Amino acid sequence: MQKCILVVDDDAMNLRRTKIILEKQYRVVLAESGEKALEKLESNEIDLILLDIEMPGMNGMETFEHIKERYDEIPVIFLTASGYEDDVKSAIRLGAVNYLKKPFLPQELINRIAKEFEKK
Repeated sequence: MQKCILVVDDDAMNLRRTKIILEKQYRVVLAESGEKALEKLESNEIDLILLDIEMPGMNGMETFEHIKERYDEIPVIFLTASGYEDDVKSAIRLGAVNYLKKPFLPQELINRIAKEFEKK
């Protein structure tokens, strides 16, 4: 069965770009906010989450805390602009599996996800 990846980002262009990169290999579910991400988790079987840190409303760190409370078994890879690296390092200490700086190369994203799925 095809793995499902939830992509959470407030930027529509980033969502579209990431979906295009991943949709040949994975089922992709998109959420444009932390709140929407939590809704999508309720109604989809998600195998991995790509989570932006800097979002209006519930930011990525807050969203991550909610995810860890209820969906601790789902690996989370943070996507971040270079200015937020300290936040990502904190998230990794709290249980995120990896991070990727934006803008990222498509193959780099695919490799990080594949590496995570190899662990299971």
